[in-house]
Amino acid sequence: MIDPEGIETLCSHLDVPHTDVRILMLAWKMGCEKQGYFTLDEWRTGMKALRADSITKLKKAFPELTQEVTRPSNFQEFYLFAFRYCLTEDKKKCIEIPVACELLNLVLGLQFRPQVEKLVNYLKYQNEYKVINMDQWMGFLRFCNEINFPSLDNYDEDQAWPLILDNFVEWLRANKN
Repeated sequence: MIDPEGIETLCSHLDVPHTDVRILMLAWKMGCEKQGYFTLDEWRTGMKALRADSITKLKKAFPELTQEVTRPSNFQEFYLFAFRYCLTEDKKKCIEIPVACELLNLVLGLQFRPQVEKLVNYLKYQNEYKVINMDQWMGFLRFCNEINFPSLDNYDEDQAWPLILDNFVEWLRANKN
């Protein structure tokens, strides 16, 4: 088992910060179940899939892994994995707003920077929600994929959006400047 300290050591050998999205991608590829830990089986599964048996080969596998994750057919699975991976306790169903903000920046920030910046600002500004559940989390991805931004001209409150997104759009429209 590689523990959090071991993962930090691995990251230093890979020349990437432990907060780099590629480490989360690696955890996804390995099928990791517990945040901050790689089991021997998970490690073997991931390294075999990446055809990496050394630090050098693992470094070289990152661009291909990034391409794989960002393919539309895989991205939703990765996005869902990121949420579940952050559920640090058994039976936990929500992640705290500060964690959600970090995760949104990490996972959605590359593809949807303008939306993520506004969403994170809203989440930090509002005081109605302390946590984000899976439904809301998946709604954020759907919003980024489907809604014209920044015009929001195709956003329909009558559709089945999580209430937090209705509130977000209302906040955006009220704070256009």
